[in-house]
Amino acid sequence: MIMKGQKINDRYQIIKTIGEGGMANVYLAYDTILDRNVAVKVLRGDLANDEKFVRRFQREALSASSLSHPNIVEVYDVGEDNGLYYIVMEYIEGKHLKQLLKKRGSLTVREVVDIMLQITDGMSAAHDSYIIHRDIKPQNIMILENGLIKITDFGIAMALNATQLTQTNSVMGSVHYLPPEQAIGKGATIQSDVYSMGILMYELLTGNVPYKGENAVEIALKHIKDTVPYIKLENNEIPSSVANVVKKSTAKNVKNRYQDAREMNEDLKTCLSDVRLDEEEYVFEFPEVEDDKKSKKTINDLENTSIIEDKVQEEKVVPKKKVEEEEIISKQITQEDVKSHENKLLLVLAIVFTSLIVIVTAIVFLLPKLTESPDIKIPDVSNLTVIEAENILEEAGFNVATETKDVTSDKIEVGKVVKTSPAALRTVKEGSTITLYISIGEGGYILEDLVGKNYISEKAILEKMYNLYVEVIEEEIEDLNKYEKGIIIRTEPEVGTLLKEGDTIKLYIPDSSVLYPDFTSGEYSLKDIENFAEKYSLNLTVEYVETNEYEVGEIFEQSRDAGDIVTEGHTLKIFIAEYLDEENLGE
Repeated sequence: MIMKGQKINDRYQIIKTIGEGGMANVYLAYDTILDRNVAVKVLRGDLANDEKFVRRFQREALSASSLSHPNIVEVYDVGEDNGLYYIVMEYIEGKHLKQLLKKRGSLTVREVVDIMLQITDGMSAAHDSYIIHRDIKPQNIMILENGLIKITDFGIAMALNATQLTQTNSVMGSVHYLPPEQAIGKGATIQSDVYSMGILMYELLTGNVPYKGENAVEIALKHIKDTVPYIKLENNEIPSSVANVVKKSTAKNVKNRYQDAREMNEDLKTCLSDVRLDEEEYVFEFPEVEDDKKSKKTINDLENTSIIEDKVQEEKVVPKKKVEEEEIISKQITQEDVKSHENKLLLVLAIVFTSLIVIVTAIVFLLPKLTESPDIKIPDVSNLTVIEAENILEEAGFNVATETKDVTSDKIEVGKVVKTSPAALRTVKEGSTITLYISIGEGGYILEDLVGKNYISEKAILEKMYNLYVEVIEEEIEDLNKYEKGIIIRTEPEVGTLLKEGDTIKLYIPDSSVLYPDFTSGEYSLKDIENFAEKYSLNLTVEYVETNEYEVGEIFEQSRDAGDIVTEGHTLKIFIAEYLDEENLGE
């Protein structure tokens, strides 16, 4: 264990431990050269003694250091110091998504879409550089207080062999997100990351992973053989468009899956638009399970243990003794005539019993079929007025919902029907209720009430989904304790305003900037300054200066001017007067 105050490479001074795992320990450290806090991950255990792994870890980590994206944790340095293999990264003060899920259970659809937009945006940059993460899971996704997402662990994830299912320390947490192609021993591809992101999205929406098991092998088998449950079966409130993103990203057959993170990102951008919310369920173009000999062999190998155990149990069955067999045969011969009559009686009873079963089955299964409502197609009533659409639907045998829903459209005239839910030409039961979606004009966005929501996530949605220009304005307020950091307190224009592409929306948030006070005013003690530095994560240094201009113990200078904005990780230097030896004044 590395101790507090210890320096790595004579540069990174350890402040405290911030994480421990089976692969590495993570420390908060101070970069003495660049004057900033960093996270230092130090390999531990067998991994640090495995030369092959270390070489690959260093190579892949250096490759990851070339990535520069706001949603990817920056890698600053990779090296070795007296047998300690380390990677220096951007220090992120936040929590990972697994911690957030434990606290919240599951997230809202809007939150999940925003998070996945950021993750896929970051992974698009990685995929553009032909870098595969190979271990996307909630523990490797950090979220800051302002809602910003950071993807971590590129170096270690890429160096691990994720197909070694026996390494329970490192893989048991990852196997829940393991792509089927990796589970059967094939190499990871860009689409493997897409599958893991789809499983992650499923978990964020429901609070659960789709597959569970007693061990890693059992879960891996489910990834290979079982279809991911359609997410609307667990929560029907999830829009069909969002469910389709999950379904397409978690397809077993890579031909049915998004080609890369960028394609998934593009689909996410529009999945909450009104015209897509009730879209048809995504249908796979190619068979999900292909005839793959290697896949079958892998499944057989994984199941081999249980097959052997069954076989052992079968071999433990003791055969009947020859004498007992002969006695049975003898009894069968002597009672042959009696059984002949019994068999005839049994045959008659069987015929009667079978007839009763047929009659009952006909009543139970056929009668409802004869009396149930017929299946009919929903007529296409788009571009009609509400009254015209209602008349056509009612004449066809449907009920029409009394409440309509508004939707933007640049093709359908204002006030006319854009679509129905369920969609036109779908076959449903006669008497089903149909909801009409009415055009409110060209593409745009009706401003919702955003007060109380985080400005980062809302800004991303407004910019990426509706192509609006978002201006964030910090507004001074009297009581900062009334609002959380980064929360929207009001908007311009007003709620309900129709905004079109290119329009500007202003999001007002509380001005939470912390300013340096005047520590030389005489109102602050050294203890007060130490508490201030600890509260705002500053690196405090104190210098005692011999002088006769100030009283002993007086704070007479500070390196940061009063009124400057406090920035986490910066250094604050305080100068304090101490006793001046008068005998040395003339020297």
